[in-house]
Amino acid sequence: MASSDIQVKELEKRASGQAFELILSPRSKESVPDFPLSPPKKKDLSLEEIQKKLEAAEERRKSHEAEVLKQLAEKREHEKEVLQKAIEENNNFSKMAEEKLTHKMEANKENREAQMAAKLERLREKFLPGQARGRGAEEQRIQRPRG
Repeated sequence: MASSDIQVKELEKRASGQAFELILSPRSKESVPDFPLSPPKKKDLSLEEIQKKLEAAEERRKSHEAEVLKQLAEKREHEKEVLQKAIEENNNFSKMAEEKLTHKMEANKENREAQMAAKLERLREKFLPGQARGRGAEEQRIQRPRG
């Protein structure tokens, strides 16, 4: 805008400040740019350009699909590893429990046999005091039947 297009009209002048009004002249036709009413026309794409765009889109689709399949494969592999680890831990727990139970049963069996031997010895001492402690007919009668 040129300075001739602006008029300044002073309204008030005070010690605290100044008030004024600016008057602008109306716009001329020359200064108004022509705006198109419709968006600019896209250039016509050749068959080759269209084909390149389609190939690029297909390539992107294939790449995305490959990425998704890769992620699924990794997820399945992780699931298999987790399942295998759980099975292994379960088997280890079962083995340990079985070994512990077997050990406990053997200890109980040995304890029971020791208690039975002690009872048998007390019975021998009670019923056969002072006799030789070899296996005789009386000793076989006192022992518990096996079965």
